Amino acid sequence: MNEQPDSSDETRIPLIAIVGRPNVGKSAIFNRLTESRAALVEDLPGTTRDRNYGEIEWRGQRLRVVDTGGLLGEEPEELGPLVRQAVERAITEADALLFIVDSVDGPTDPDHEIAAMLRGAPQPLLLVANKSDVRRAADRLPELYGLGMGDPHAVSAIHGNGIADLLDEILEVIQGTPVDDEEPDETIRIAIVGRPNVGKSSLMNAILGEERTIVSSIPGTTRDSIDTPFDFEGRKMILVDTAGIRRRGRIERGVERHSVQRAERAIDRADIVFLVLDQTELLTAQDTHIAGYVHERARGLVLVVNKWDLTENRDERPEFARLVDNRYRFVPWAPVTFTSAVTGEGVRDLLELGAHIAEVRKRRVQTSELNRVIQKALVQHGPPTIHHRRLKVMYSTQAETAPPTFVLFVNDPALVHFSYRRYLENQIRGAFDFEGTGIQIVFRKRSEDRLEVTA
Repeated sequence: MNEQPDSSDETRIPLIAIVGRPNVGKSAIFNRLTESRAALVEDLPGTTRDRNYGEIEWRGQRLRVVDTGGLLGEEPEELGPLVRQAVERAITEADALLFIVDSVDGPTDPDHEIAAMLRGAPQPLLLVANKSDVRRAADRLPELYGLGMGDPHAVSAIHGNGIADLLDEILEVIQGTPVDDEEPDETIRIAIVGRPNVGKSSLMNAILGEERTIVSSIPGTTRDSIDTPFDFEGRKMILVDTAGIRRRGRIERGVERHSVQRAERAIDRADIVFLVLDQTELLTAQDTHIAGYVHERARGLVLVVNKWDLTENRDERPEFARLVDNRYRFVPWAPVTFTSAVTGEGVRDLLELGAHIAEVRKRRVQTSELNRVIQKALVQHGPPTIHHRRLKVMYSTQAETAPPTFVLFVNDPALVHFSYRRYLENQIRGAFDFEGTGIQIVFRKRSEDRLEVTA
């Protein structure tokens, strides 16, 4: 286990910014470097608009990578300056730059303009010629020297050609940049999710107190997830603002389909999920679908009624809370809170609630107390008989925290009916107060080493 750095140690993980014009494969290179599909990849200029952060390790060195929106692209007039500002901020934060160009196209006028912008940057810069696996790319490669950026590094994001050599070169140019230890376990990762245009990005900006995420009146502006670290009252947190999740029947091919997958992956990576509900359209099937997905993944969950400043009668809050509780009765442990991203109302309370739920997720129950509660539950309400057999629970223990995970050793996991599983979960919750977080119950046959988890 790595030792944590002293609090006075200012070392950090080097940040590599990926920049270039639209549709040269920046997101594909990001995905290849991070060995993920965290960035959207479509044959459409401008798919990536916001910054997207990832982390990699190469030859024992940890690096952070940020994917940015395309410079000098054909964005709507409202978004163009915002995209450029976001890219410029990523460049300012970075320790090294990867300037991505298209090997097949050769140097274009926008490439020359971007090269002029980057030439005065203080950071080391590598020129990366993507799509080099295409046969005609080799003929255009010498032309890239005209950008005045040095030797182009020929790579293929799709097939991985040249990526290892590029990583070696990155380590060379950042040599001497201090490296941080592992991210501390106490960092709280919060995903902000919900349907399009419910105010997720505005809420994120209200939390951060800055225009970190591009906000416009165009539904679906946020297509990528944006990981943003910050401190709240001494607690380290990371916010993930995600693309809106549409009803499955209305998901379009391409970017919108990827956005749904991204939002679900953000939930998978999160400790706590803020499900943002629009108070003007409070109860929808899609919102309950999202809550169900969070429940399946045993994450923390807060139901956030946003745009509360638009409510004329402020005394309606208890009634709203009852409506939400009734619709989301399959997650009765999820608290309801009210916010306004415009006025800032409820934002601090929301973060305090998130910090509290993070502590609840780390709660550990004594084995003796857990067995007492389970055995009492079995006596009060015995399990049903299935195929002339009845479930027996011989021993219980808590195996993990965050999420709280309980292992029950039984005679046969197949005898666990979903309703009885819910009953046992309610008994554990009632005894140990796991409000705000999902929990996992694993039923394991005493004679087996393999875990079997019921849905």
